[in-house]
Amino acid sequence: MSHLIDNTPSTPGKLKPDKSPYIHNRFRIHSSSFSKLTLWCLFFIAFILFFFFLSLLSTTATTPSSAAASNRRSLGSTWGGSAWEKRVTKSSRRATASNRAVLVTGAAGFVGMHVSLALKRRGDGVLGLDNFNRYYDLNLKLARQRLLERAGVFVVDGDINDAALLRKLFDVVPFTHVMHLAAQAGVRYAMQNPASYVHSNIAGFVNLLEACRSANPQPAIVWASSSSVYGLNSKVPFSEKDRTDQPASLYAATKKAGEEIAHTYNHIHGLSITGLRFFTVYGPWGRPDMAYFFFTKDILKGKQISIFQDPDRGTVARDFTYIDDIVKGCLRALDTAKKSTGSGGKKKGPAQLRIFNLGNTSPVPVSELVTILEKLLKVKAKRKMVPMPRNGDVRFTHANISLAYRELGYRPTTDLETGLKKFVRWYLDFYPGSKKKSAW
Repeated sequence: MSHLIDNTPSTPGKLKPDKSPYIHNRFRIHSSSFSKLTLWCLFFIAFILFFFFLSLLSTTATTPSSAAASNRRSLGSTWGGSAWEKRVTKSSRRATASNRAVLVTGAAGFVGMHVSLALKRRGDGVLGLDNFNRYYDLNLKLARQRLLERAGVFVVDGDINDAALLRKLFDVVPFTHVMHLAAQAGVRYAMQNPASYVHSNIAGFVNLLEACRSANPQPAIVWASSSSVYGLNSKVPFSEKDRTDQPASLYAATKKAGEEIAHTYNHIHGLSITGLRFFTVYGPWGRPDMAYFFFTKDILKGKQISIFQDPDRGTVARDFTYIDDIVKGCLRALDTAKKSTGSGGKKKGPAQLRIFNLGNTSPVPVSELVTILEKLLKVKAKRKMVPMPRNGDVRFTHANISLAYRELGYRPTTDLETGLKKFVRWYLDFYPGSKKKSAW
């Protein structure tokens, strides 16, 4: 092939065609070989790139950053062995035969920690599962884990996408219920890392449902959907009967997909499944990516905070729901869940399928939230009103909870100021160096 290169001029158009049939045939032979070689090279490069991106996707999907894989390894995320099984069994042990054995996924998360503690306090056997990803401050998750450990709840360091781990857990413990709270949360982060939402909220959910439908006996499942499924609906308050086919964010779309997947597993495999649509949960040990949390942080630091405005110059409003009210709803959903009807994956009859709103029924403008925080922190906020960005956020949320009230006896009792007072007290205790002199 070198002579072909040597005979090619540096300026196109200067090469005179050779009339010799020998030269012509030789060029055709080499051209054919060159084409085949090029095709094989391109195929090989495509093959390598495919597996490179597949590997990259699996890494980024598990954790929000590429560095997180090494960080996860540093946690010592191994499982198995007799000592490990003893911890799993001990944590899952029920106080009485009438209590439940519950697997709580996302146990080191905000809602997961509170639900796990409430279950343990009443005598249920509770085993936690969490992958400790770095979507937000890992130290907060580890602090929650330590709190759970002191209460006798073992949190397994593992991922719901690990099918072998889930099989092992169901082999060791005959769970009566699964409280599925693990998910990639947050509306805005989906713009940066969409794969993590598909990995956790769809693939992970399917993997968990597969483990549940194969278990014998099958557990009843209660899982966290989201008020975000109501998307661009303008009718308020949001009812479970309203349409949910207009998601405004990828996060909302994955939660909507989860509801459809739940219906499928209920229909085919007889799994008893209850979905809970949470409305803006807040309180002590909350998530740092939530507005009330980072507003508190920035107000104390004297930083300017941005408050979203809708096109009519009204501030965004949310149906803020205090964590204790959400926990009561979760436990009532679990207590009223009927048994699954499958055995080893084979359905024996119709199974229960439910969906409920868990909200506070009193939407509050975000500007009013800031006013309450100013009062509790004794610091004047530096406000900046900004147009609402196109990042998947919606203008308002408002829950109709009549179904949950009727079926679960769910009745929220905590108003926003009372709940924020408890949050601020916790925040100043957990971050003791954050207190700032009054700016009033």
